[in-house]
Order: sequence, then structure tokens, then C-alpha cells
Amino acid sequence: MTGARTATQRLADFCAGLAWSALPSDARERTKELVLDHVGVAIRGSATPSGEAVRRYVERASANGPSNGTPASSDHASLLGTGVRASAPWAALANGTSAHSIEMDDVTTESSLHPGVPVIPAALALAEERGASAIAFLEAVVAGYEVVMRVGNALGGANAYGRGFHPTGVAGTFGAAAAASRVLGLDADAMTRALGIAGTMASGSLEYLSDGAWTKRLNPGWAAHSGVVAAELAAEGFSGPATAIEGTHGALRSFTDDPRPERLLADLGAPLQVMRVSIKPYGCCRYNHGLIDCMLRLRRDGLAPEDVERITLHVLSGGAALVADPIERKRDPRNVVDAQFSAPYAAAVALVRGAAGLGEFGDDVIADAAIRALMARTDCVRDASLDAMYPEVWPAAVTVRTRDGRTLEARITHALGEPENPVPREALVERFVGLTTAAMDEDQGRALAATILSLDTRTDLSRLFARPVAAASRA
Repeated sequence: MTGARTATQRLADFCAGLAWSALPSDARERTKELVLDHVGVAIRGSATPSGEAVRRYVERASANGPSNGTPASSDHASLLGTGVRASAPWAALANGTSAHSIEMDDVTTESSLHPGVPVIPAALALAEERGASAIAFLEAVVAGYEVVMRVGNALGGANAYGRGFHPTGVAGTFGAAAAASRVLGLDADAMTRALGIAGTMASGSLEYLSDGAWTKRLNPGWAAHSGVVAAELAAEGFSGPATAIEGTHGALRSFTDDPRPERLLADLGAPLQVMRVSIKPYGCCRYNHGLIDCMLRLRRDGLAPEDVERITLHVLSGGAALVADPIERKRDPRNVVDAQFSAPYAAAVALVRGAAGLGEFGDDVIADAAIRALMARTDCVRDASLDAMYPEVWPAAVTVRTRDGRTLEARITHALGEPENPVPREALVERFVGLTTAAMDEDQGRALAATILSLDTRTDLSRLFARPVAAASRA
């Protein structure tokens, strides 16, 4: 007699049964916004040095690629922003890496990871290559977000970070496998096999924090690539354990010391996980966003850099290892990645420049003497009152002591971009146009945005992203 379904199997059951027409209208609209956001950041990220490096590699590695003198097949998938095409696993690798290369891809609170960068590249690459319908692609995205965020919830982001693992790379492999399985039309049992295979591919190191290396950007790209491979192997009948997530040697035992298996299936579908995703308005680690909002508020209230005697940033313990420790290093960022993961830099640039977009994380701004002087006068402290709300909420607080003896304070509960404080759709379109402006003209950008936001009215994805546009100017 067949035993009870495992947690991994039950998650696969749910994801295999998702139907676009049965989803709430707000979830359908949000899913299209997340795709819009992803495509914009991937196009922009394709021109970063890391994006270009992975594109060159993929051109050589992909079957029928330029390395053997034969143009890439028209049946292959797009490398967003480049005009290059590659087989699905390699396109997923390139797009996932590019979309994580500017630190502006979507993010979550409880699971503390970036769900779109492993999931959407896997779904899009296979959908383009296999000629899947736009609806099938969107259903795959919803399923992938459901898996990556639930696995992340069960891992507990803070604990995974503490052990040196990047939850986006670990949980993202499972999410990408679920999304790829949906595009391939796998049933729940085959999807379970894909999740089992994904479990042996999951990875993601945080050691990039030691010197600002690009490996964080590779983590979601590799997860997307692995998810496609896992699903395609499952489609061929390759087996994988039905307890890859929660089993004795599964992800919840391997990547965390504080597993929360009950979070894997809690309130399944109510709401869908796509409704719990934040879109990032700032070009840096999400743990800095509330601090930036605080500094921008103080700036609007009249605080000037020259007024500051000392800044104290109240940070979440769950993110301290990423943005606050060691404080000497965080006060002295030496490259873009260092700056993106420095709370002192994020706070200082927000006060000095009044912004924290992509342009504020360039080498010339990092060298700004006013910013560096403020960083030297900035401390980071853990705050138990903030930690009490984490991980469901990521609050932030700032205390400033001025040269004339005043104490100024600002506190943010929901940073800009979170579901409780969303970026309006009109602003998302403007952001998309801004991200893609060097790859296409403004009219083309607006037209592509409108098409993405009406994807569920299209029959397929053919050539939608394959226009031979130039890569965006170097980030």
C-alpha cells in the first residue's frame, strides 16, 4: 500500500495543479509585474562585466553556438539584452547571472532571498526553446516562486547566512526545477523527481563577502541552469528522492541548523507567494533599503552631511553579517560589490546624493570624499526591537547626533518596494524604460513593457525577447 505523500511530493502536487485561469486576479497581475521587473534588470545586467563574461562563456558552451562556427539555433532561447541565443540550460545560466549583477532584482522578507532570478530564467529559456504558450510560462513562474520561497521559509535565511550559504542559490535550484517542470508539462510525480535531482545540485556560497568577487551573481544563474537540467533529466525518467527537501539528508538538514519544516506547506496557496515579493528601488542589498529610506527621510527634513557628528544604524541581526560586519571593512568599500553590501555606504550615499540607484554604486561615487567621511562616522548596532519583527517584517532605524547637539531619529517598518509599500505600476514601467534605454529606444521599451504586462493575451513567446538589440551601456 502506498504511504502518505511526503512534504516534497505535496508541494509538487500543488504546483503541478496550478492553473492561470483559477488564480486570483491580483496574483496574475503581480506575476506579470515580476516578469517585467526581471526582464528589465536582466537586460541592464547583461552589460556588466560579469554579465558579459558569462555571455562569452555561454556562446562557447551552448550546443550549436559560435564555438563550432554555426549560428545558434532559432529554436534556442534569448540571452536578454544581447541578441545572442543559446540552448535552454545555458540561456538560463546567462540570464540568471545577468539579472543578479546589478542587485536590483526582486527579493523577499521571510525567506530572505531573490526568487525571480533562478525561477524566471529557467521558465523563460525552456518556454522559448520548446515553443510553450505564454500562459504555460506564467503558470511556471507562479509555481517556481511558490517552491523557492517556501523552501527558503523553511531554511530560515538568517541561519543559512550564518552558516555561509546563500539561500537564493540553495532554494533557487528547487524553484527553478519546479518552474522548468511546469514548462515541460511534467506531472506531480515527475516534478517530485526533478525536485529530488535539484536537491543534489543546490549550492551557493557567501565567501564573495571577503573581497567583493562576482560569485554571488553566479549563484542564481547556476540555480536556474541546474533547475532546467533537473527537470529535463526527470522528463527522461531519471530518479530523485521524494524527500529531497525535508529528508534525513535533505536541504533542511544540510544548509541550516534551525530548520522550520512546518513553513514548507503552511497556508499553501493562501496567499500565493508571488504576493509576498518586494521589488527593489535601490541598487544594493535589501538589508540596506530601510536604512536608505530613513536617511532620505532625514534629508527631506533638512539634515545635511555637514551637520552630522555621528550616525548609528540599527540593523537586523539576520543581515548584519552581510552589511554591517566587520565594521572596519564596511566603512571602507573598495569596489561595487563591497558598496552594495555596506550599510555605512548606503546610508552615507543616500544622505550625500539623495538617491541610491545604480548610479550611486559606481566607482567614482564610492571614492567621493564626503561619502567616505560620513562612513568613518557611522556605527552599526543590532536592535532587539527590530529583530522581534524579523523575518516576516524587515524594519530599520537610524539615530543621528548632530554637531550642534541634537539627536534625530527615523524608523521604517516597511521599506519602499515591499508589498505593504509597493512601487506603483506606472513607476515600474518608468523603471523598466530606464533600465533598458541603452538597449532600445524609449518607444520600444514602453512597447515591450506593455507586451509583458499583457502576456496572458498572447498565444506564445516567439521572438518576443529575441530582438537583436545592443547590450546596455556598461554598469
